[in-house]
Amino acid sequence: MADDPYEILGVSRGATDQEIRRAYLKLAKSSHPDLNPNDPAAEARFKAINAAHALLSDPTTRARFDRGEIDAAGHERPPPEPPPGQRRYREHAEGPAGARYRAAFGEGDEGDLGDIFSELFRAQARASRDRHYALTVPFLDAIRGTTQRLALPEGGNLDVHIPPGLESGQILRLRGKGAPGDPPGDALIEITVAPHPLFQRHGSDIHYEIPVTLAEAVLGARIDVPTIDGRVTLAIPPGSDSGAKLRLRGKGVPAASGQKAGDAYVTLQVVLGPADQELAEFLRNRRNPPAWNPRAGMESMT
Repeated sequence: MADDPYEILGVSRGATDQEIRRAYLKLAKSSHPDLNPNDPAAEARFKAINAAHALLSDPTTRARFDRGEIDAAGHERPPPEPPPGQRRYREHAEGPAGARYRAAFGEGDEGDLGDIFSELFRAQARASRDRHYALTVPFLDAIRGTTQRLALPEGGNLDVHIPPGLESGQILRLRGKGAPGDPPGDALIEITVAPHPLFQRHGSDIHYEIPVTLAEAVLGARIDVPTIDGRVTLAIPPGSDSGAKLRLRGKGVPAASGQKAGDAYVTLQVVLGPADQELAEFLRNRRNPPAWNPRAGMESMT
């Protein structure tokens, strides 16, 4: 796995925040450990993807990485060696040129430099106090948004706000909720969305199957079906086959800021139900049924 976070996410250095987020969500979904059990390589990819996104999604750390001040892990990089014949910064600062700046700004500015380093060390100390947790969120709660209580292994609880539309692999940061200190660390909570027995999410759309009777499929019908927002009426066209897919506009994942809501896609599954002797008798005695073979052409596939 590459060390460069841009290469890990497969984006250019000029990528927008939205492009970075889209790339992260796509990669995190495909490499999530739940979808790749017993695959250490996938787990390593997942961790690298999350680390790359954490660095590039923060404007401050991204800018520092771009300037070469920190590496892909967020560690400070030593200053580059000066070209041959040039003195280091300290030698320059302590020479006549540095004296001119000290005269202009006053000797007391050394304290300002100390403040800068103090802030740097405080930031590093805060990062070392960060605590990492995992939280599984029910499918519908992740879609709709909620507040869920997380029991901490060290004792106590955290009330975690789940924004609508959250996906597996995303990390929530609760500032100041990590290990105590000055300053306190943050709580970094990795989200896993639990599967739903009916609904499946694909991007902003929701897919699921609905059983229908033979009469509903042949004659057409209007039936009540569940959605993530409650029950709605679905019109089944006459002559619908098993496997036919119908769309419910706007019944997918609710719209996020600047985006539109997803759709729901309902796949029909024709079921015969209990034995129907009258139907069986009709089919046996039917005259001149349509002459067609639904398996025609399959022989050429083998």
